[in-house]
Amino acid sequence: MTREQLEHAIRAACDVVGDSELWVFGSQSILGQYPEAPEAIRLSMEVDVDPKNRPELVDHVDGALGEGSRFHETHGFYVHGVSIETAVLPRGWERRTKAVRNPNTRGATGFCLEAHDLAASKLTAWRDKDREFVRLLLRDRLVNATRLVRFINLLPLPEDRRAMLRQWVDGTEKEIALGRVKSRTK
Repeated sequence: MTREQLEHAIRAACDVVGDSELWVFGSQSILGQYPEAPEAIRLSMEVDVDPKNRPELVDHVDGALGEGSRFHETHGFYVHGVSIETAVLPRGWERRTKAVRNPNTRGATGFCLEAHDLAASKLTAWRDKDREFVRLLLRDRLVNATRLVRFINLLPLPEDRRAMLRQWVDGTEKEIALGRVKSRTK
C-alpha cells in the first residue's frame, strides 16, 4: 500500500459513513507517520478503519469498500471496517495519533496510530506475521526498542504477558545487533 492509497481509503470510508474523521489502525497505519515506509512494511493491501464519530456505521465500510468489493477490484486494495475496540492499545494512544488530512483526503482526517502504539498493539496478537512486522519496524529503526518497551508497559495486560513482550523486544534487538534479522517478505 502507498500513502496515496491510504489517503484514498480515508476519503472513501468517510464518504461511506458520512463522518469526517476515522481511526486508522492495523499495519498500514504506519503510513500516517512514515509515508515512505520501506516496501517490506507496506505489503498489506488492507487498511483497518473505524468511524471516529459514527462507530455504529463501521459495518457499512466493509459492505462498500471491503475485501472482494467493487472498490477492491477497481483499486487493488480494500478498507476493512472494524471497531477500534478490538485492538489492544497502550493507554493514551489517542493523544499520540498522527493525523492524515490533505487535499487527497478532501477534508477528511484519518487518525493513524503512532508507530510505537502500533508495534505494541501488534505484539499483543502474538501472530507470526505481527511479530515479523514489528521485527522489521525495529530493524529499519521506525520504532525504538527502549520506547517500545515503555509503550508495552502501558498495555492493559497482566504483568507476566507484558514481561514476555519486553523479553521478545530485547531478544529481537540482540538479533538485529548481530545482523540476524532480514526481511522474510522479500
